Amino acid sequence: MNYTKLINPTLQSLPPSGIRRFFDIANEMEDVISLSVGEPDFTTPYHIREKGIASLEKGKTWYTPNAGLLALREAISGYVQRRTAVTYDPRTEVLVTVGGSEGIDLCLRTLLQPGDEVIIPQPSFVCYEPLTRLAGGVPVIVPTKAENGFRLTAEDLRAAITPRTKLLVLPFPGNPTGAVLRREHLEELAAVLRGTEIMVLSDEIYSDLTYGSEPHVSIVSLPDMAERTVYIGGFSKSFAMTGWRLGYVCAPEPVAKMMLKLHQFALMCAPTTAQHAAIEAMTNGEADVAAMRQEYDARRRLIVKALDDMGLTCFEPEGAFYVFPSIRATGLSSEDFCQRLLREKHVAVVPGTAFGACGEGFIRISYCYSVSHITEALRRMNEFVKEVMV
Repeated sequence: MNYTKLINPTLQSLPPSGIRRFFDIANEMEDVISLSVGEPDFTTPYHIREKGIASLEKGKTWYTPNAGLLALREAISGYVQRRTAVTYDPRTEVLVTVGGSEGIDLCLRTLLQPGDEVIIPQPSFVCYEPLTRLAGGVPVIVPTKAENGFRLTAEDLRAAITPRTKLLVLPFPGNPTGAVLRREHLEELAAVLRGTEIMVLSDEIYSDLTYGSEPHVSIVSLPDMAERTVYIGGFSKSFAMTGWRLGYVCAPEPVAKMMLKLHQFALMCAPTTAQHAAIEAMTNGEADVAAMRQEYDARRRLIVKALDDMGLTCFEPEGAFYVFPSIRATGLSSEDFCQRLLREKHVAVVPGTAFGACGEGFIRISYCYSVSHITEALRRMNEFVKEVMV
């Protein structure tokens, strides 16, 4: 069999995830401290786990409705309404997905036709560009800059729009940079979008992990924006529920209806046990999120100070649980820095180029690890930086 001819050429052309590549290498080495993966080190809070366990004990192991348990969709609608003041009909505008990643894929495959353009700010999470290509779309990459807080500006958005533009990806708070868009930034973007037929994919998986006195603001909360936005949320980051594989989508009914159709054909429904646990998370888990956010904030401040002390210029992240320092002062490329740090000091971080070409000169460090874990990694990194900068 000639598998090269049989397999989808677009899929063959896509490189594997740069995040997982360094994680896999680190797993094969001894005495490695990994700061490479964005997975909370917290265990899912017990009262949430307990509801999942109870559902199994009661034999609730059947399929749920394709869109998810109505009780969960109602809880999601309430949760989003409390944060955005936008009300989504749980029966027709909310869909429970297998992680936030499925929601992103569903959105792209529902909206895109071959040749449609998707504006993607970078550096950003690794899935947007490949999934756009697999859906037949054309990624239009807009580099963001540290001096602008890695934010998408209205000027850059306006310059990227063409008659083929179908969708804008808004990945804020951002992975890998920790950048956020405050209300004034969103209002500027909304002013560009009004009067167009451009939809927005707003990936809000980190929306509960925003630091400082200003709360997170979603673009759906601005006038006329909910009607053109697909809101992606999830449980993995905020509630430390990565292995439960559960996310959700809130969208205008015509879009949500088509996304549900695709979801029916591809996956049937999200895991039943996870859905029962998620109801508890949505209704009684906000104190857990606040406690984890406070701990992440302490780690954030610790790691930013340590990097600055090393001489690695570090944009102060305002959301998520990543820092994205510049390593240009070392004279090494992002790839060389990460490979040598792993080989010589047994510390795994991710090259900025894993998140787009404009990530060159940066590395991503995750701080969803214990303080002792982070402190030892920073000690080794400090040794490495001193050695290479001699």
